[in-house]
Amino acid sequence: MPNRDASSLKEKLRHLTEAPGVYLMKDRLGAILYVGKARNLKRRVSTYFQPSRKQKVQQPKVAAMLDLIYDFDFIEVRSEAEALLLESRLIKHWKPKYNTELIDDKRYPLVRVDVENALPRFRVTRIKTSEKSRYFGPFVFTSQMRKTLLSMRKQFGVLLADATPTRLPDGRWRLYDDIRAELFGGMGNEVDEAQYRERVDAAMAFLEGQSREWLEEVKKQMLDAALKREYEEAAQLRDLARAMENTLAPTRKFSVIPSRPADNAVMHELGEVLGLKGPPLNIECFDISHISGSFCVASMVHFTNGSPDKDNYRRFRIKSFTGNDDFRAMEEVVGRRYRRLFDEGRPFPELLVIDGGLGQIASSMRAFIEQGLEPPFMIGLAKKHERVFFADGREPLDLPVDSEARKLLQRVRDEAHRFANTYNADLRSKRIRESILDDFPGIGPAKRKALFARFKTIERMRAASVDELADVEGIGGNMAQELHSFLNAR
Repeated sequence: MPNRDASSLKEKLRHLTEAPGVYLMKDRLGAILYVGKARNLKRRVSTYFQPSRKQKVQQPKVAAMLDLIYDFDFIEVRSEAEALLLESRLIKHWKPKYNTELIDDKRYPLVRVDVENALPRFRVTRIKTSEKSRYFGPFVFTSQMRKTLLSMRKQFGVLLADATPTRLPDGRWRLYDDIRAELFGGMGNEVDEAQYRERVDAAMAFLEGQSREWLEEVKKQMLDAALKREYEEAAQLRDLARAMENTLAPTRKFSVIPSRPADNAVMHELGEVLGLKGPPLNIECFDISHISGSFCVASMVHFTNGSPDKDNYRRFRIKSFTGNDDFRAMEEVVGRRYRRLFDEGRPFPELLVIDGGLGQIASSMRAFIEQGLEPPFMIGLAKKHERVFFADGREPLDLPVDSEARKLLQRVRDEAHRFANTYNADLRSKRIRESILDDFPGIGPAKRKALFARFKTIERMRAASVDELADVEGIGGNMAQELHSFLNAR
């Protein structure tokens, strides 16, 4: 550790309290090396300056960081929840080198695809070594990852790491020479490079979608753990989410199914494969998002001419019940949406897409029946096999993986999924921000309700003057002064 006046450092450590908070480790020039949270600031920060600390460290990167630490700052807060949120904000703002590197050093397994090769394979790795390759994950459970790869080999007909493809005299490739060729079923074991590339693109699109779904789920679990005050688990999930974001971020420019307007040919293709009278110029899609029934919300996205029409997006909070019932939630929001359109004399879309299968379709159809409305053409798109289900009772449809119509439906469904998850996360983040009042003594449910009725958000409450706070029923002058100081110290 760089030399520093021992007496001044001891004095600074002596001023640390045993309260929760966030600490910032700095080098000789004042640059922030690492941001961390602590349940007990005095105990946690002091460990960094113990002579024996470096000998106990196993990770080389941690040891390297310890050599660079010269000084520290700290911010005391009232609760571990505040510490968790503040730590995340500071990391996002400062982007300290060792926060990123130490998370990456956990070495969760990744799936790597060497996209520049003639026949890209899907292989397992623990280190990102090439910027020219695509990576997916990380996967917390190796068994989950291997099961996913085996399923993809069968579903998309792609090569895994152990494959030995053979070049045929006509320039095409035989992907597998052994019995595994039968796994591809009717997809064919002999392909040219262009045909195989389409399979790889479809498989990567699937894997990226899965990765983003897993990321959203990890974020939800993190917020849920924080709400339950399970702060250590929340911190671990936060680190995992950050590692997943680090993996996904560089790959977005390679997106296989970009959010771009669909040309007329694609719109006509979609209309034909679904049996519509013409191209569906207006498409609406619904998705439900919740965690074990809490924070249950729905999203609706609107696509015009194959392109997102964000002015017509809608978000719904479930009003008719509390709990975990996707079917009832879908029935409620579909009924609310099209009852309103009908009452306002506005047209229905040419195509209604429901995220799910026959159960979700039945619930949506029930909404139209109960409202006495004629439904638009309606389908369900199930995630597992991207299978199209019809409301009119015809057999489900499996579109080819390289079908532009299928890709358009995926774009619409994935956008609805993203929009619903974003709304869910926003509500949960708001709840965590509002929980700051739980740590202020003297504010019960009645005063809390009165404060939010007046100011709506913690941010507006924090910006209010002492006199404005004192105007709220039940908040006197002394409490207003203390609350103002409490909020603005955060």
